[in-house]
Amino acid sequence: MRQQGWLRILAFLAFSWVAFLLVTVKLVRQQDTSDTDSSQRLARALRELDKLHKSNAELNALVLDLNYNPRIDNKKILLSYFQNSKGGLNGPSEEYELSRRRIFSNTRELWYYVNSELQSLVKEGDGVKVEHISKIKDIVGEHYRSLLKDVTSLADVDGHAIWRQQESENLSNLVQKRLKHLQNPSDCAKARKLVCDLNKGCGYGCQLHHVVYCFIVAYATERTLILRSKGWRYSKGGWQDVFLPLSDTCLLPNGETTNRWPGHRNTQVITLPIIDSINPRPPFLPLALPEDLAPRLNVLHGDPVVWWIGQFLKYMLRPQPATSNKLDEYAKKVKFQKPIVGVHIRRTDKVGTEAAFHKLDEYMVHVEQYYKFKELTDKVDKKRVYLATDEPKLFSEAKRKYPEYEIVGDEDISKTASISKRYSDQSLSGIITDIHFLSLSDYLVCTFSSQVCRVAYEIMNSLHPDASTLYTSLDDIYYYGGQKRRLHVAVLPHKANGPHEMNLLVGDEIAVAGNHWDGYSKGTNLRTKESGLYPTFKVSPKIETAPFASYPDVTLSTNELQEQKR
Repeated sequence: MRQQGWLRILAFLAFSWVAFLLVTVKLVRQQDTSDTDSSQRLARALRELDKLHKSNAELNALVLDLNYNPRIDNKKILLSYFQNSKGGLNGPSEEYELSRRRIFSNTRELWYYVNSELQSLVKEGDGVKVEHISKIKDIVGEHYRSLLKDVTSLADVDGHAIWRQQESENLSNLVQKRLKHLQNPSDCAKARKLVCDLNKGCGYGCQLHHVVYCFIVAYATERTLILRSKGWRYSKGGWQDVFLPLSDTCLLPNGETTNRWPGHRNTQVITLPIIDSINPRPPFLPLALPEDLAPRLNVLHGDPVVWWIGQFLKYMLRPQPATSNKLDEYAKKVKFQKPIVGVHIRRTDKVGTEAAFHKLDEYMVHVEQYYKFKELTDKVDKKRVYLATDEPKLFSEAKRKYPEYEIVGDEDISKTASISKRYSDQSLSGIITDIHFLSLSDYLVCTFSSQVCRVAYEIMNSLHPDASTLYTSLDDIYYYGGQKRRLHVAVLPHKANGPHEMNLLVGDEIAVAGNHWDGYSKGTNLRTKESGLYPTFKVSPKIETAPFASYPDVTLSTNELQEQKR
């Protein structure tokens, strides 16, 4: 009954938001240019806003009644969720979690659409008309943030916050325990091994993703990963110069039989090529999830594959004491504290080849949106930005243009990121530092065309039960280099509105090419082979699974579960 109540609230939120925005767009789309009609349209829009204010008041009253009614004993509610047969809290239904996240996502997608349309109207119009549209855009933005806050608050007051935290810890501890077991076989001389060469010809973020890919294949095939890193272009001493070795007991690629991928099951040592060259391609490459973990991850997380990849980075990037000390000293030096938004701006060799140029102002629009959203619930004494970039001049530009912000970061680190210094010890220390503090930020604004940005986002998702909404990308959606296709499934039909769009039937699967951040995504309909745009709110993500090794002998003990609860 309680979950049905929350679902009714979610439906009410969605209906109110859609109704308001449809009225707003209809009003501003009218083409009568007289000042009188413009004023009348604005007046009608403001009346609709007043109605929505009243609807929000009703919603808030309903939330308060459900959560603070004196007849309801919140302690008893928590107790009703307490121990289940597996030693954990009873969690929400999959239907509830997916519905809650879908309404959050669709609210944002509708904002992307309306914001884009109103921006177009501003560019087309002039004078009084532009002023009116700009005012409506500001008010719509205010309502958008208010509604998003209401949806977000459901996760805090629906009685499942404790479960989400514990489920995240349980799953993370289980995966970490499996990785430790895999990497420390009882007899290294007899262990089946997978050899991975670190020196892929690319930058630091790309090389980290290369090791993650190797580790995923090792996990899936139940082979100990041997990382050959001597002579690493970033540090001649290898991986262990900055991070702990991947194994305490098994570091050598020795074995009685050796072969290249795919080898045979009884081949003791298999050498793995880079992901771009692997043949045959196994089914467990990203974005696939293990069959045994996928059902739980689908309930827990808004983008489960990001959580999954983050777990490998969590194991891999355990710092050596010297690295850990440097990070602690840097935090004190720059006075890193929250709230803070991480902003990563990649320039140099990326711009014009792999990514488009984006001005600082384009990033800061989203930083300001985050702080406006945060101020709805918390007092913000100081707005901070952690700036990571390979363009040193951006530090002075940010301080000059945005004096109300505290710009945190180190211009010297950005200097070491230049092409001529990129593979020095100083550059390695700098990029490790920037990724670390970007991942610790409350929110991330960047371009997902950058692997550094995606690594920071993946690590961020290993630090939270679900950080899949704590970012804005100015270009790509999240992807993993060499990945299997990302799929959407149509949950609503769509009739193409012009040659640039494509038709959808319910159940159609779409191979996703990207999100245009204007209410539309682009992809290919696998049924019709048609490519084009489609409204993002008419689809849902599809989770793909594969048969990984399941490690039946590696489980969390009752004592470990009890320790987590304490």
